[in-house]
Amino acid sequence: MHLLDTCAHLLNIKRKLRRNGPLYSWGKQKTQSCELQGNRVCQCVLFWSGLMKQVCILNLKSAGTITDSNPHLTSCCELLELILRKGLQQPVLSLAHRDYWNCFEQLLHHDTCGRLSSVSLAVQQTTACSKLLTSQGRGRFFIRLMLMRRTLGNVLKHLLHTNRVIEWYCPNVAILTNEEFVEPFLSLSMVLSEMNFNINIENCSFLDESWLLPVRQIYEAVPCRELGMALRYLDGRVFVLDLLQGSQAQVDMFAEPGDIIDEMNGISLRNASNGQAGVVLSKLKGQPLSIHLIRWRGEDGSIYQPLVKHLRQLKQEKPSLQFGPKPASQQDKTSGQKRGQTQCVKDGRILYGVHLLGKANIGMHGDKEVLQHAIPVVLQSSQARKEVLLDVKETHLTCIDKSNKQELFQHHFPEISCVGRFGSQPDLTIFAFCVLDSPQAGKQSGFCCVVLQAATSSECEEIVNRIAAGFKHTEWFV
Repeated sequence: MHLLDTCAHLLNIKRKLRRNGPLYSWGKQKTQSCELQGNRVCQCVLFWSGLMKQVCILNLKSAGTITDSNPHLTSCCELLELILRKGLQQPVLSLAHRDYWNCFEQLLHHDTCGRLSSVSLAVQQTTACSKLLTSQGRGRFFIRLMLMRRTLGNVLKHLLHTNRVIEWYCPNVAILTNEEFVEPFLSLSMVLSEMNFNINIENCSFLDESWLLPVRQIYEAVPCRELGMALRYLDGRVFVLDLLQGSQAQVDMFAEPGDIIDEMNGISLRNASNGQAGVVLSKLKGQPLSIHLIRWRGEDGSIYQPLVKHLRQLKQEKPSLQFGPKPASQQDKTSGQKRGQTQCVKDGRILYGVHLLGKANIGMHGDKEVLQHAIPVVLQSSQARKEVLLDVKETHLTCIDKSNKQELFQHHFPEISCVGRFGSQPDLTIFAFCVLDSPQAGKQSGFCCVVLQAATSSECEEIVNRIAAGFKHTEWFV
């Protein structure tokens, strides 16, 4: 059935139901038997009208791939969840709460059609996800998984022909057991199965609480003795409470107080006990780190709503914490304008616009005392100044010619022996670092001093600190 035909069919049903009985609101209602709720099947029309609207919007406006940022995705998932829950009866002689996830889970035991490979894999993946603690979270994860794999329609067909599972639904209330509604529902589910959903399945740590997804980012760090973060454990989550001065975390600013460490090198920290993050970090000693962070700010810059109560508790423990938009003073605006003229952004990283003043071989010694003698040598050589972009990454730095975007050099932090500013200049904008020079044929390799000039003194200090932190924390263990 075509989508427009489905919509017309549902509108006709809505008109019939309005003639035959009153429409009921979706407020809290007293528990009644299925027979007494028979007339309330017309409530389903309210769901269907909303679902038609959301699916039509998705169908019309999502010309390309549907991602987590699509404003209609959450509404669509919420409506699917409401329909799957409608009329689901609770077991009489059991204290366990039954949810729609339990229906999908039981398909593997009661569906005898023999074509359950895709359903089986999805159920196994959902069950194995350690970040989901409730049936609600697993059900939501399963819905997102079905949308991404385009199997929603097929899974619902399996559910409908498995009598041992479908009998859990009240015949007079559930949409899935109503012949007049189930065909349009399947038609719309098949429409959804034809769409291309490119959603982040790994972003699932808050599905137990909400359909709203947080901002989730990955930080790659080199092996280091410590990250330098004070942590606070709340409700099984690892919150960043503070960044230690001079630490890798403070220099790179990859995390803020209030952010959550969700995962480290594939090890989930959901439902973590006190001290578990430190135990995991000690096991990963000497390995590069891949840290998955959940930001306390949402996509729009405001507080991610499911974290409000936790952030309030953190602020009670440390009143200096600020969880809100940063005030933009006139000084900040002026500073930002100056920085904006000398910086650009590439793949989310800041590239510094500096001048390469030159470089020179300084012999076999590359300690910090050499800089004050090596920098004047480079300046007096009157080499051609060149505008470049300096990209300071987690493991190395790269220098790119600003005019033609050609890479001039790349040095990993273990190759850098020292870095510092030129104190003999009043404005303190010149800085340099010593790096192991490339060996030449027949000659022993020595050290090379590379001299650059930043736009401002503060920017020069920032670059020096980032380079210093880089080679300080790049320690490989054996």
